Amino acid sequence: MKFKVEQKDLSRHISIAQRGISSRTTLQILDGILMEAKNNQLKLTGTDLEISIETYLDCEIIEEGSVVVNSRIFGDIIRKLPDTSVNIEVKDNNINIKCENSEFNIAGNPGEDYPELPLIVESESFSIPTDLFKAIIKQTVFATSQDETRPSLTGVLMELQDGKISFVALDGYRLALRKLSLDSNINTKMIILGRSLNELNRILEDTEEHLKISIASGHVVFNMGDTLVYSRLLEGQFFNYKDIIRDEHKSSVIVNRKSLQDSLERASLLASQEKANLVKLTLENNKVIIKSNSEIGNVYEELESVQKGDSLNIAFNSRYLLEGIRVIDAENIELNFAGSLNPCIINGVNDENYIYLVLPVRLAQDDY
Repeated sequence: MKFKVEQKDLSRHISIAQRGISSRTTLQILDGILMEAKNNQLKLTGTDLEISIETYLDCEIIEEGSVVVNSRIFGDIIRKLPDTSVNIEVKDNNINIKCENSEFNIAGNPGEDYPELPLIVESESFSIPTDLFKAIIKQTVFATSQDETRPSLTGVLMELQDGKISFVALDGYRLALRKLSLDSNINTKMIILGRSLNELNRILEDTEEHLKISIASGHVVFNMGDTLVYSRLLEGQFFNYKDIIRDEHKSSVIVNRKSLQDSLERASLLASQEKANLVKLTLENNKVIIKSNSEIGNVYEELESVQKGDSLNIAFNSRYLLEGIRVIDAENIELNFAGSLNPCIINGVNDENYIYLVLPVRLAQDDY
């Protein structure tokens, strides 16, 4: 195998392929990137057998072939080379890299030893603007569970029905739901690995161009043109989330999102991890009062709000509350309460496309 390629292009595509490689792999060959040169294109593949990434770049192919190269070493070498043409030649799985006055020789493995990726037959597909999909990932994937004993909750539910698409993530403490209209007649649902969406988010560029999403048996495929990301789908039943999103509320407040975020961040400085990062909220007289105390000290914050309904004392894990508030785009947000022991539902004012639900921490009334 022998080819000539631009350093900047190769370095970018190596970084993309590396997103498919897990540090926890037990198969040594999966630490590597499969390089295949043919038809004046170089194809790089990285996989951990759950996520697979194939990325293509144009180059000058002198001799076709394939080899598996250690991802970390190869990536580091290419990144450190000058921004000019790189000549790569492979003989007997030994890889020679030349660029200006630099020359490296590293050992590779035969391309045939790399595991074959599953044959994926796409059945249905739809498109969505790339920048919108990045926003959806940002607003949902953080709420997935890290508990491997509940595998279905480590992913994001994608539900297509009657021209609408919903993305749902929950971990037992909070729920994030993003909805939008979609020009599609597909009716299906699937659970996408949270890690796949995180890696995809790092690859996607902020562009209005459309991302093609294809559904296959047991897999979903994200097509960015020169890069394909294949993700295994999670099996099992997803939690029936619709039952916990209620419309009736006893209290609600409208407050400036940034002001609430800043106050919560200050209050959480004194919230101790041993006490579940606890912050206490009191709603009364068109004010939101935020308190937190630990063995270090205490903090008091007061915010103006527009209040409807009953006064209320309620407590939360500040991290769970903040993570949802940070990803809402609206200037003002509405917090809806059905009592001190029921979930708080948060959304942007006049925005029903994103809902964040967070469970309170149970406290005795005397603790406020």
